[in-house]
Amino acid sequence: MKESTFQPKSEVHELSDLAYKADLADYSPVRGCMVIKPYGYAIWENIQKDLDRRIKDCGYPNAYFPLLIPESFMRKEAEHVEGFAPECAVVTHAGGEKLEEPLVIRPTSETIIYHMFGKWIRSWRDLPYGINQWANVVRWEMRTRLFLRTTEFLWQEGHTAHATRESADGDARRMLETYRQFFEEILALAPVVGEKSENERFAGAERTYSLEVLLRDGKALQSGTSHYLGQGFAKAFEITYQSKQNELEFAHLNSWGVSTRLIGALILGHQDELGLILPPAVAPYQVVIIPIYKTEEEKSLVLASCAELKAELKEAGLRIFVDDDDQSSPGAKFNKWELKGAPLRIHLGPRDVKNDCAELARRDTRVKTRDIPRAALSAKVQEELSSIQAALLERNRSWVRENTFTVESLEELSEKLSTGNGGFARVHWAGGKEEEKELQTKTKASIRVCPFDEADEEGVCIMTGKPSKRRVWVAKAY
Repeated sequence: MKESTFQPKSEVHELSDLAYKADLADYSPVRGCMVIKPYGYAIWENIQKDLDRRIKDCGYPNAYFPLLIPESFMRKEAEHVEGFAPECAVVTHAGGEKLEEPLVIRPTSETIIYHMFGKWIRSWRDLPYGINQWANVVRWEMRTRLFLRTTEFLWQEGHTAHATRESADGDARRMLETYRQFFEEILALAPVVGEKSENERFAGAERTYSLEVLLRDGKALQSGTSHYLGQGFAKAFEITYQSKQNELEFAHLNSWGVSTRLIGALILGHQDELGLILPPAVAPYQVVIIPIYKTEEEKSLVLASCAELKAELKEAGLRIFVDDDDQSSPGAKFNKWELKGAPLRIHLGPRDVKNDCAELARRDTRVKTRDIPRAALSAKVQEELSSIQAALLERNRSWVRENTFTVESLEELSEKLSTGNGGFARVHWAGGKEEEKELQTKTKASIRVCPFDEADEEGVCIMTGKPSKRRVWVAKAY
């Protein structure tokens, strides 16, 4: 077997442009909305399939709640309504008449789900209790971008009720860890996990935990969250239970979720100048077979061989596509599937059929391996797919390491963020909400997360000059 290599230069595409060109999505006639095309939706289905299994393994089955929420529900929890009011879309008329009470199109489902929890939970024996929902939500965003911030998007949201603060907070962290494992094992992304600052908390939460992914353009993306909500929603929606001591107690609540923003993280986390690079675990097609021929006789021979190979690889559990489009040349097909990020291509021509072999091309390294014996091809394909999945995760880990730096002053932070690749800055912090707003005004960056594994360290806050015992991670973000 012969190998050739090509190392592409580093270049970052604009997300919406790449998502459009790679046939993942198109623009809707409704401002800020997107149409997810079959290739893009197949990625979401693969995400959903694996994550749904993990959530159920944690003990939380699926349910479904209405899209329309009484406006009065949104007013029951003050912080929550204040946080979401600017983003809410409201239905005021239906059936040709004005509604007695306006209905909010769900921006998130805490209110409607906790109304039902209040009916269903009665005793300490009912706790912990939780469900998950796969749904669409609507948030009236001012500035939209495909897969990062759209008016309507798809997500899963989990909601749980617990008897104690310790149980709830522990489970919020358990779900965050479930997400972290999913990110690394399936998305091949190495997120930084930890707690959000006060300014970045979910509206109505006591604590928000987050997974922050560092993208190829040096910006951070909040890609998943898990919230300990305390008892605020429980008091607003009267979610009480009879304790073992026969006393009436308010439950402690959590919510957690990820969305189609994960596809944005995949695009911007793994791309190069040629287009997408999809991890095999989520790629719609893990292998694309490209037939090469000139004459009708060669075509018949090669396509028959491609069909046999497809059946063999499909039997091995792989997702396969044969690109037998007569209107495109092999070279055009190579370019198309490099743009669309297919992890592996198999090139099959009449010479390969005659010699009972094939050529493999990896998307991540662009390494081509020629003359692979047909008898060894299935095993080689599976070996290469495993290698690609692991290599993409290590590549992302390295990117985070290489673009995380420590700074000791606001001036140094501003200089670092305005030059180079961006990245995470570790800074000492002892400020509050106002100092955090000032930091964002001066640097266009924000506190993304305080990682769990960040060790205590004596220092001086870059904004207040006060003593600090912790570092937070700051970055420019989407």
